[in-house]
Amino acid sequence: MTKLVIKDLKVGVETDSGMTEILKGVDLTVNSGETHAIMGPNGSGKSTLAYSIAGHPKYTILGGSVTLDGADILDMSVDERAKAGLFLAMQYPVEVPGVSVANFLRTAATAIRGEAPKLREWVGEMKNAMSSLNIDPAFGERSVNEGFSGGEKKRHEILQLELLRPKIAILDETDSGLDIDALRIVSEGVNRVREASDVGVLLITHYTRILKYIKPDFVHVFAKGRIVEEGGPELAEKLEEKGYADYVNA
Repeated sequence: MTKLVIKDLKVGVETDSGMTEILKGVDLTVNSGETHAIMGPNGSGKSTLAYSIAGHPKYTILGGSVTLDGADILDMSVDERAKAGLFLAMQYPVEVPGVSVANFLRTAATAIRGEAPKLREWVGEMKNAMSSLNIDPAFGERSVNEGFSGGEKKRHEILQLELLRPKIAILDETDSGLDIDALRIVSEGVNRVREASDVGVLLITHYTRILKYIKPDFVHVFAKGRIVEEGGPELAEKLEEKGYADYVNA
């Protein structure tokens, strides 16, 4: 049983006027097999939570703790966090010119698994995952995210998720910029991973549309750097109807 435990997490960023606190004490636990939706308006701290857990240097931990199976991940480097079982699907994936998707994925899998996958088996794994995501096999020869459409970038993120098999997957606005068909394909990819493993999912989104495809067990509303309400899937339905105004103006 994997457990990601976030306790009283406070995070800030350096600005022209000094350190600005964004997260103001977040408590959240994600267990194996659970899907948690993090919802809230722009600027509420959702992406800050994702990137501070993953180890982005822009964000400064001001207090609190984050542990994965009891290990303090805040003391780990970014690659150590990934090897421990954390995965982040970024809202804006970066380009890596000159590095092919195929080489990138096999190198990442080698680092995570501790040994290089056998080539023949790996080719089969990658082809199957690409086929499930409606990705042309020629995609593997392209440079990572270079010239990719928004939908291609997001499919590539989910391709990584399928192949790297993390313990905890943080999906930061995976639905942003996707048309209806791409949203369905990406969501089906996430669901396949959930069905094939005990991955815990932290799904960050503004909108409820992705929750029609990926059913959350828990919904948490973010506002002003805190979780201000928690519930089940019915809370997402309430947000669809009423929006975030009550939380922003509170």
